[in-house]
Amino acid sequence: MSGSTDRRADRGGKSVEEAVSRYLGSLDSGGSRSTMRSPLNEFATFCDGEGVQRVDALETNTLREYGMYLRERTIEQELAASTANTYFNYVRAFLSFCVRDELLDTNPANTQRAEEFLPEDKGDRNRQFWDPEHRQQLINYVTERVDMSLEDSIDVSREIAYRDRAIVVLLADAGVRGAELFRDPRDDARNGVTWGDIDLENHSLEVFGKSRQYERVGLPSAAREALDRYRRVVEPPTDAWPIFPTGHAPSKYAAYREVTGEDPNEDMAIDDALRSEEIPPPSLTKAGGRSVMKRLTKEAGIDLEDGEYLKPHGARRALGAELYEKGHSELAQSALRHKSIETTHESYSDIQAKDVAQGIDEVRE
Repeated sequence: MSGSTDRRADRGGKSVEEAVSRYLGSLDSGGSRSTMRSPLNEFATFCDGEGVQRVDALETNTLREYGMYLRERTIEQELAASTANTYFNYVRAFLSFCVRDELLDTNPANTQRAEEFLPEDKGDRNRQFWDPEHRQQLINYVTERVDMSLEDSIDVSREIAYRDRAIVVLLADAGVRGAELFRDPRDDARNGVTWGDIDLENHSLEVFGKSRQYERVGLPSAAREALDRYRRVVEPPTDAWPIFPTGHAPSKYAAYREVTGEDPNEDMAIDDALRSEEIPPPSLTKAGGRSVMKRLTKEAGIDLEDGEYLKPHGARRALGAELYEKGHSELAQSALRHKSIETTHESYSDIQAKDVAQGIDEVRE
């Protein structure tokens, strides 16, 4: 009996990351490994962000918070509800393996409490798409706002006005995800894009994609122009400087202290101190990016149902829909960086249904 206990104590110290690697290696199907690797690695990263490094430290509360994390991503339309539930099931299967491997006594995901915050899967009927008129209205507004900042006829700095315009145009024209532009405090790999990630000559922006690999996003002319003009205004001191830095002063001071070990001179503003030492401030968070879009939607006079706002992912869906509807399904696949054309077809099944209905009508005329 004591030998079994000692063995469990020894194995229980295994890190979540190590256990995930062992579980993936145990799977017979290469397809299953490929499908589950990214969500499970993301779960390991989530656990680390929650201060849970060891498997034997996993509790129902950890899984409950993970369910909330998936729910938040669903609300922001980064994940479909069905995908969020699938990811949770992958984690549940992994934890059952940990029980069999004597790393855990029981599976903390197998409780109603753990599942409390999981989003209900009702399909994707309520997916937001930016309406073409709303899209143009928002772009017109942020462009006028830049002009007003240059004329000092609005209480918004030039830097903020150019920043907000760059955010809107990138979302509207490049099909980039908000999670790829902004920092995720719960994911150390998502620190936000920097000026070094941009290659205007080759019309591209490198982002840490949904696949958890670095991917190249194509930058159409409007996005390149917005970024180029914004860069001339901010004059980033280094390539490591975030394109969209946070406005949160305590985070900036923390970044300065982390590098220098002390506070900046009282006579110097924190932004000037960071520039002087070439210490990049943290990037704007995903929540900060959502706040920007909420404010701009309201200021532009765009009224949506139920007090909604133009969400970052709605722009991506609208771009894909526009390309797909005009017969450019492969371009839509490339722009959205879908791994297969089947994913693109599935995403725009409503457009396919419309085409089928029109085809039937044409045949029967």
